[in-house]
Amino acid sequence: MQHIVSKDILNNKDQKLANIYIEANDICFVWLCGFHSDMDGSKALMMEQTAQEIGFSSLRFDYSGHGKSEGEFEEGTISQWFNDAIRVIESYDLKKIILVGSSMGGWISIKLAQHFKEAVKAMVLIAPAPDFTQDLMWNKFSEEIKKQIQKQGFWLRPSPYDENGYKVTKELIEDGNNNSVLKRPIEFEKPVRIIHGALDEDVPFMRSIDLMQKITSDDIRLNIIKNADHRLSNQSDLEILRATLKEIANAIL
Repeated sequence: MQHIVSKDILNNKDQKLANIYIEANDICFVWLCGFHSDMDGSKALMMEQTAQEIGFSSLRFDYSGHGKSEGEFEEGTISQWFNDAIRVIESYDLKKIILVGSSMGGWISIKLAQHFKEAVKAMVLIAPAPDFTQDLMWNKFSEEIKKQIQKQGFWLRPSPYDENGYKVTKELIEDGNNNSVLKRPIEFEKPVRIIHGALDEDVPFMRSIDLMQKITSDDIRLNIIKNADHRLSNQSDLEILRATLKEIANAIL
């Protein structure tokens, strides 16, 4: 019988982190959402549903400043959201983890795999965006935008996912550079599955090909979906995610 839990978890700023844990067995899928996303998206719910189908536990949560968690989004950094993830995982004392990271969540998944070396048994990375604050933001910004960030501390970036746009802060950029994972080999010897859309304009799929070369595992596969974009939320994309989660589950049993 499944046991659904939602704990009162506070991060290092005493901000409450929204979370939903469904306990089934000792193997748990853990959802890591993307930048400015949340735990209630279709991919996160597909992960939870798939876990139920195969008898695994699942954990979804929102970083501070995301979704239903407390905090202001523009005050967040990669370090903060990484530490939020650590706090939630430790609160549930998980021993066997499959990390499922979407976009920025792929970056945080890689860092978590280094932190919880024994507990993390595999990773599923969906359009992963490690180091995006440098490669996909700062390096592509115009000199005018860079000067604005340096002068006033932020730039209001338009977004197709938010009609009000969102702030890109100087602190986010600097902290992201300090958390880079692509400057050296990524030591991880367990199964990895990557899903990426060929039409992804936010995080080009070539980045996943490069990421494959950085991760030391020999058990790593990349599925490039021809007509998919960054969202990977069409029903056909979600079915591929479901199949990938079941495959990775079999790989560690």
